[in-house]
Amino acid sequence: MSTVIQASTEIDLEDAGVARKQPKDIKAKESDRELVARLVDQARAEGVELVGKNGLLGRLTKLVLESALEGEITDHLGYDKHQRSGGETTNSRNGTRSKTVITDVGPVEITVPRDRDGSFEPKIVRKRQCRLSGVDEMVISLAAKGLTTGEISAHLAEVYGAEVSRQTISTITDKVLDGMAEWQNRPLDAA
Repeated sequence: MSTVIQASTEIDLEDAGVARKQPKDIKAKESDRELVARLVDQARAEGVELVGKNGLLGRLTKLVLESALEGEITDHLGYDKHQRSGGETTNSRNGTRSKTVITDVGPVEITVPRDRDGSFEPKIVRKRQCRLSGVDEMVISLAAKGLTTGEISAHLAEVYGAEVSRQTISTITDKVLDGMAEWQNRPLDAA
């Protein structure tokens, strides 16, 4: 309803001959909203669900993660994909490997680029990382509410379709407990 009001106000201002300037961040937000609306409309037209296996959010998450990883390897190697390195380095791209990461929208299978000498260390999804931070926070929150590792595992499977073992959940909560114990036993500053 407020969108309609804003639209009519803009028309009235334009009809009155008043030039209206919008800051860049407002224009960017509007273009983001338009893009999201088009994506959601296209997904609905194709019968794609918002969440779940092969859902729109999972596809977008995959696209964003893979694009970020491509940017990281381009920065690491110093040249874009499908370009020659110019002989500046002996290192080059060496295909990709498949990896499943557990995200807030469920498990997402991504392809991670590799380099020949193995020196590429991705930052967005580190080597051997199988969960993005939101899942850890969710597990901690559920454990703090008194759920057992089995209940947390069942919840993640039911809601997100993510199969997280009891051992993984236990490992996540143990890390937090270790961090808390370390913080509690830290030396205090003299007052």
